[in-house]
Parts: sequence; C-alpha cells; structure tokens
Amino acid sequence: MDAATSLKKKLALPLIVALIFILLFNVNLPNNNNKSIPKPSGPAGVCSLGISEQTITPLKNTKHLLVSAYVDQRVKDLDIRIIGIFKRDSIQPLHCVFCCTNVLSKTTPATILQHSDHFGFPFTTTDVMCQIPQNCKATRVTLLTTPDKESASDSTWLPIRNQKSDRQKEENMKFDFTVCISNLFGDYNNVLQFAETLEMYRLLGVNRVVIYNTSCGPELDRLLQNYSQEGFVEMVPWPIDKHLNPSRGWLHSEHGGDVHYFGQLTTLNECIYRSMERSRYVLLNDIDEIIMPYQHKDLMSLMNTLQNQNPNTGVFLIENHTYPKKTFNQNKWGPLPQWNGVPGFDIMVHIYREEPNRNIYHPHKLIVQPRWVIMGQMVECSALAFI
Repeated sequence: MDAATSLKKKLALPLIVALIFILLFNVNLPNNNNKSIPKPSGPAGVCSLGISEQTITPLKNTKHLLVSAYVDQRVKDLDIRIIGIFKRDSIQPLHCVFCCTNVLSKTTPATILQHSDHFGFPFTTTDVMCQIPQNCKATRVTLLTTPDKESASDSTWLPIRNQKSDRQKEENMKFDFTVCISNLFGDYNNVLQFAETLEMYRLLGVNRVVIYNTSCGPELDRLLQNYSQEGFVEMVPWPIDKHLNPSRGWLHSEHGGDVHYFGQLTTLNECIYRSMERSRYVLLNDIDEIIMPYQHKDLMSLMNTLQNQNPNTGVFLIENHTYPKKTFNQNKWGPLPQWNGVPGFDIMVHIYREEPNRNIYHPHKLIVQPRWVIMGQMVECSALAFI
C-alpha cells in the first residue's frame, strides 16, 4: 500500500509540472496565427468610398477609359449610359455593378456600343449600357471584367447624373441655349478671339458655354476663370494627354496618335448628356465659328421659327461658310487701342463671306434638342433638318 502511494506521488509531481508549463506557454506565447488573418474591412456587400473626382477614369484591368454616367431609359430594358473611350481591338465582356444606398447590387451584363466615327484611330468613343437591378436605388456605377461583384471592393465609382430628381419639363429648363466648345489644347492663348466669340454668343442669347480644357495659355486661363465665376462658362478639365497620346489631327493615317483630335467626339457627346436635363438646345461648335442669324435678333428666335416649320425635328445642320483671312479696312481702322497687347486676333474685321464652291462638300455644325439624341445620333431618322 505504501509502495503504491509512493508511486502515485512520484507520477503526480511530473504531471503537475507539465500542466503548469503548458499553461504558462499558452499565456505567454504570441498568437502568430492571427497575423495571417486580415481584420474585417466592413460588412460584406457594402460599397467602397472610391468615387471618381476626375473627368477621365481608367477602367481597372482594361485599356479603356471612363468619362461619365447618366440615366438614360430611352432604350428598352436599359437604364444607364456610361460614356467612355475604349481601345477598339481590346473589347471584352463587361459587367455593371451599382451602389444601391451604400449596398452592392448584383452584377448585370453590359452592352458595349462603339461609335463608328473613329477615323482609323485605335481608341474610339464608346457607350456602355447597363440595366439597374430591381429594388436598387442606384447612385453610383462601375464596370467589372468578371461577374463577381466582390471585385468591386477596390474599384472607382462613377456618380450617376440626370437622376429623376434632376429632370425638368422643357418649359422649365434652366437654360434655353448652351454652346459646347470642344477641346482646348496646345496652350491655346487666342484671348481676343475667345472674348469676342463669347460676348457675341451672349448677345445672341446663349446662357451657358461648356469648354473642355486640356491646356490653354495663362492669359486665356485668367479670362475663362472670370467667365466661370460669373456662371457664363463651365470649364471641364480634360487631361486626355495624361492617359493617351492624343492626335492633333483628324485622320490616323496622316496624323498618328491614339485618339482623334484630343477626344473631340467624346467631349461633344458628353456635353449633350451633360446638358440634357437643363438646356432646350445645344450648339456643337468650335471657338473660331459663330452661328449668326441674319433675319432674327437671337438664336432662340431663329429656333422658334425653325421649330414651327419643322415640328418633328430635333437636329438642325448648319452649313459651314468661310471668311477670308484678309481683313476689311484693317489699315484704315486698325485694332482698338484698348486691345493693344491682348494675345490673339480680331475676328470682327473678317466680315466678307467667300462664295461657297458647290462642287465640294461643306461640313455642318449641329444645333440639337439633346433629348432627341442618342449616342450622337438622332432618335428618329426624320428628326433632321438642313439649314
């Protein structure tokens, strides 16, 4: 009996020491396993905070660029139009995902529509159409290369514009007339011409001038900042040269580059949608061109007459006419003294129009009702008039 008791005591002592060691080991040993488990970043399916504040946003895992997103329910079963610049030879299936009151939606397949006017350049204006899932009050949208919505966690979102709350009846729109000026680039600094053109459009009843700016000279920048502060000009930054090698010409075979005229067709399409819920008419124009009515006091009077004559028309084409570089009586009159030292030239001394050669094609400029236009094309083929 004494031998058995002695044996138990001898066995109990090592066992107690072993238990104490195990307890001390568990208390003091760092938990290395936890280092490989990331801390949760938030509830699954919650939208990230990465909202694009840029006018050009690279699309993740592609060679494409996104510009803006607008509500557009004029195409059956589609709700959102994303305007972008896509590489023509790298089109792949894409999927739309929405932020629905800060919760991720399920993905829906995207419909990709490339514009045909690419003039041979590798990149072209592209519209991506998306359907909003049921019961989703969408405020933001992005595109994915896979249908897995979780891959949207580190994507950049585009805010959705022209929501129902922004829509106005035509008679209640903020502006009657908007002019869209395509890209400024190459440190353009023709201040005098720009000021004369803007003031002429103001006299003709234009309410807003939208300008897409890649680069301009310092004097012109100061001028446009003044016009922006008073609300007449809306400056849209357009850093296309930070993403692509933009061409200064219109034909790839002659001028090279990635995209036509610094993305001119994209900016003009974007301006139509930007103006869709706030302006009755939009004029698509260059800064060295002025649409000048000669039987009406302003552009709205002209359009009222044309609209009465063509009630089912939403797009009006105005033929370009050329004015010679030779000025009228410049030697006699000369520039106004207050314009001395102002960069640029005086367009108001170019007043004689050349007779157009009817044996060649003359380009046209557009005045459109933006709600009649889809993807830079008329809603109906009959909705077109030549002026």
